Amino acid sequence: MMKIIRNLFAPAANKTTAGELATKFGLELRGDANAPVTGVAPIADARAGQLAFYSTEQNSNAFKILPLSVLQNTRATVILVQPEMAQHAPTGATLLVTDSPRGNIVKILGEIYRAKPRFGINRNAHIDRGVFFRKKRTTYVAQFATIERGAVIEPDVKIYPYAYIGRNVVLGRGTVVHSGAHIENATIGADCVINSGAVIGKDGFGYTRQNGKNVFIPHVGRVVLGERVSIGANTCVDRGAMTDTRIGDGTKVDNLCQIAHGVVVGSECFLASGVGLAGGVVIGDRVLLGGHVGVANGVKIGNDASVGANSGVFRNIPDGESHMGYPAGPGTEFMRHYAWLRKNAKK
Repeated sequence: MMKIIRNLFAPAANKTTAGELATKFGLELRGDANAPVTGVAPIADARAGQLAFYSTEQNSNAFKILPLSVLQNTRATVILVQPEMAQHAPTGATLLVTDSPRGNIVKILGEIYRAKPRFGINRNAHIDRGVFFRKKRTTYVAQFATIERGAVIEPDVKIYPYAYIGRNVVLGRGTVVHSGAHIENATIGADCVINSGAVIGKDGFGYTRQNGKNVFIPHVGRVVLGERVSIGANTCVDRGAMTDTRIGDGTKVDNLCQIAHGVVVGSECFLASGVGLAGGVVIGDRVLLGGHVGVANGVKIGNDASVGANSGVFRNIPDGESHMGYPAGPGTEFMRHYAWLRKNAKK
């Protein structure tokens, strides 16, 4: 019974073969080209008909190398493996040999669990006159989605139920807008993902105090996302007051983040859940911000820098440095302070 329930709720896989995967992704095939692949599983849990991978790559400390016995005892029908590890695979298994199993498993997952294409505009969607579809027959708009006048929808865009696309918004080719997302005053690049509940392009928290009262500053800027940007669920990206808020190509923003007006985030960055960037912050390329990092107004963080979780950043961080703590400082300095506190707290 549990097996039936598990199969009902498991992601549906597109059936393929080892030979088809080898041809598509340029992998060396050793074994049966017709070996079926009905799904992907961790190598320790894989069953007959499934594909698994084993790798000694360690791109970061987060990647753990599994014991060799896991490879030797796997029941997977097809194994993605490095050349030097192939000799340890079980007899009879079909191998897909590559120098980078970790890199190729990402491609294979995308192929096997690729969602079936959806096209068409639901009759219960609200679409104003003056919406421009670049190639309407490739677009999907679900029921109860709203698209306002002047929006530009490029080919292969998918818009799910209750999403709101405001006036003059541009959605780039292949972008996906999930249920309940709200977008206005924004230009979204190609192949972006806007997750459920995200709010992009609303006014920022911009006020001035006049005669003892808080007075709102009108916002006239936009939000501009590059290509392949992901915005997490319930994340807010505010429009700029006078300049645009910008996020570069390939940057991934987790759930429940706040990006304030006029912020500039570079390309290929990772912003973990709960990150808050105050107005005017400038983030370089390939920056890593841990969960619940807060960055004060106007701070600049250089290329390839990283900030540990729960840190508060009040001063600029140079290129390549790792900071942590509250207030954040160089990681080695923070650890020295922490060690001193632990030592002296015992006295």
